[in-house]
Amino acid sequence: MEIAADIVSTVFAQLQKPTLAFLIGGMLLAALGSRLTVPDAVYKFIVMVMLLKVGLGAGMAVRDADLLSLAVPAVSAALIGIVIVLLGSQTLVRLNGVARSDGMATAGLFGAVSASTLAAGMAMLEAESIAYEGFIGALYPFMDIAALVTAIVLARVAARPETVAISQGDGTAVLGGGGSPLLERGGLGADTIRDILLDTFRSPAISALLLGLAIGVFAKPDGVFESFYSQLFYGLLSVLMLIMGMEAWARLSDLRKTAHAYVIYGLVAPLVHGLLGFGAGLIIHNVTGFSAGGVVLLAVMASSSSDISGPPTLRGALPEANPSAYVGTSTGLGTPVAILSIPLFIKLAELTIGF
Repeated sequence: MEIAADIVSTVFAQLQKPTLAFLIGGMLLAALGSRLTVPDAVYKFIVMVMLLKVGLGAGMAVRDADLLSLAVPAVSAALIGIVIVLLGSQTLVRLNGVARSDGMATAGLFGAVSASTLAAGMAMLEAESIAYEGFIGALYPFMDIAALVTAIVLARVAARPETVAISQGDGTAVLGGGGSPLLERGGLGADTIRDILLDTFRSPAISALLLGLAIGVFAKPDGVFESFYSQLFYGLLSVLMLIMGMEAWARLSDLRKTAHAYVIYGLVAPLVHGLLGFGAGLIIHNVTGFSAGGVVLLAVMASSSSDISGPPTLRGALPEANPSAYVGTSTGLGTPVAILSIPLFIKLAELTIGF
């Protein structure tokens, strides 16, 4: 009971911090019918600056990082993204009222990473003076791309016409009913996989993050990083959280058009996925000495659902999927639950590892 009370008190204390306060404030404004709006151009600018900041910081850290210290978390992040999608394919996709393409798109978003949630996690750790590896931002594309590619490939494989062996007069057999590029040369089409990867890499979020990462590794952006990006980070994050809160409340109406299974998934999946990421982080901690803050942020990335790179990628790759289902579940429920659960992962890290 004492541990539970401790966790609850930690969560309530974090709710008073600016990051979560602005998120909840945005939801309240939208619920009360406020006409406050933030221009889309401003939102895109904020996201770009924040992703460049995360990428630059990660790149500068990668430049001096030990290869093993980076490789193990990177591979783990990719595996976590794949496992989350596979879990979704065995749970959400099998529930009544859930179309397979919609379910796989939703699982893909939940396996991918939310830039705003990751930024919120970093801000909360820094506010508590909890250290974490600077290269954490470099793990973003590993989990993000692995999850999106897995979801798209599984959805396309499931959507292909059934193949049937047809006996020929000369004793040979051919496959009929095909035609999907995923079956080219007896396997997944190389062109299809390449197109999915290119679409993902070209998405605004991944492009900005990878650019910042490359500049951080190969150039010396320390001065502009400290004088510009670091100085703006918390102010821009507060505006982003306000936008996310208003957007989350607006998206809740989309869920009325979909099955109740999405509501359950949106509430439960972030916690389950976060615990999966936390468990993987503990293993990495024991193998490489991964910091407690790093464990928390790996859990945060796992619990988050993509709000920037994922939706446009899935719209292009799976046009048959219903955005009200996967975007509504992700933004309306997944993102707020993931952000509000960050204090839980911080407390778990304190209890299991210590700061």
